[in-house]
Amino acid sequence: MQSLLQQLSTIHRLSAAAQQDLEKAFLPLTLTKNTFLIEEGKICRQLYFLEQGCIRGYYLSDGKEITHWFGFENDFVTSFHSFSTQQPATEHIQLLEGSVLWSISREKLLQLCEKHHNIERLLRMAYEKYYIRLEERFVKSQFRTAAERYALLLEQAPHIIERVPLGHIASYLGLSQETLSRVRAKL
Repeated sequence: MQSLLQQLSTIHRLSAAAQQDLEKAFLPLTLTKNTFLIEEGKICRQLYFLEQGCIRGYYLSDGKEITHWFGFENDFVTSFHSFSTQQPATEHIQLLEGSVLWSISREKLLQLCEKHHNIERLLRMAYEKYYIRLEERFVKSQFRTAAERYALLLEQAPHIIERVPLGHIASYLGLSQETLSRVRAKL
């Protein structure tokens, strides 16, 4: 719980009362590798804080898994579209490692936003950070070669290479596993 509160304080300062209410609202979860937090077609009703572990979000397209994000320690993870709209998720969220998470329901989070405006502001700021990350990833993937995408990943997020299977990395970079192997051999 301490790492959750520390991470929240880096986004926006919270009142003592808001912190206490958040501590009561988040529930701990310890889950095993390959567990799904959400599956396509189900409504996501939880927001998670990843204290320890590794998670990926992916879509299925013609039976093929397309990884579009990874989550690591101190990340907030959920199917943001489903969580926000309460429509069925179009993605799967799967643990790649045994993980320790903190969970809060959408209903409880919205109640806390009504009660504490600094929690509402914190949530808005967290969504802004998520959107910026998403946009940066889109731009970086659209205008770079395969080698440039891999080199950028090595530079900006080498922990992904150490913790995620190469097949998921290839999918994340928009490459086949064979192309990723050739790029890695050249570097």
